[in-house]
Amino acid sequence: MTLTPRELSEIDDANASGRQPVVFVHGLWLLASSWDPWRRLFDAAGFATVAPGWPDDPAGLAEGRAHPEVFAGKSVGAVTDHYAEAIGRLHRKPAIVGHSFGGLITQRLAGRGLAVCSVPIDPGPFRGVLPLPFSSLKAAWPVIGNPANRRRSVMLTFEQFRFGFANAVSEREARALYDTFPVPGSGIPLFQAAFANLNPRSETKVITKGPDRGPMKLLSGEQDNIVPWAIANASYRKQSRNTDITEIQEVPGRGHSLVFDSGWEDVATLAADFVRRHTSGPEV
Repeated sequence: MTLTPRELSEIDDANASGRQPVVFVHGLWLLASSWDPWRRLFDAAGFATVAPGWPDDPAGLAEGRAHPEVFAGKSVGAVTDHYAEAIGRLHRKPAIVGHSFGGLITQRLAGRGLAVCSVPIDPGPFRGVLPLPFSSLKAAWPVIGNPANRRRSVMLTFEQFRFGFANAVSEREARALYDTFPVPGSGIPLFQAAFANLNPRSETKVITKGPDRGPMKLLSGEQDNIVPWAIANASYRKQSRNTDITEIQEVPGRGHSLVFDSGWEDVATLAADFVRRHTSGPEV
């Protein structure tokens, strides 16, 4: 068992509540706490929220920045299995909402039939998604530019964070976000994504035609540099082969920080409305 006492407590609370559970999956360079405002919105609407971390994630920002080594070595497969373990302890099949690499993992979990519905937001590319825009390569280069980073963790500089995450907000807000959210990120997932189409055994594989995938809505920030529309739309085209409902929506004027910057509530409302429509949960 890899689940922490915090994660087990959240799962127990969700089960005891009898409410429709919603599981949140964060991406690289973030912690589960980045979902706290979303959780308050969903909890207030009558859902039961659970936000596991990646395996061995530290409790907070200060600890994470002081000990970057704890983030190293976390692969897409290991993180997916960690969330699958958490979901397996829930009494009801959850809705799953994920951002960035968390959006890729959300699709992997949905493909396994573990989601009643799902919302991947600016999702990392999976095997078979071919577009590689220049901005994506530039955003990933601080990691994949050095092969030794595969087994390391890498902390973004402010300039790198500004380009990759916070390009659609003011300089002042970007600096405040940088002081509040990013931690070092595991190098392996970026290498796995970069070389997925050359590796038939890639852990970034997604089952897009699974009969139990459930309804899915992809959200894409119009100004996202890490996961531009070309990647999100290519993911959507593959997911749309599924017999379940598949939607995609571009969110105007938003970058990769859309889930935790000052406009987060607009995006959360889009996700919550989709979850409400495709679960037995309450109106939002």
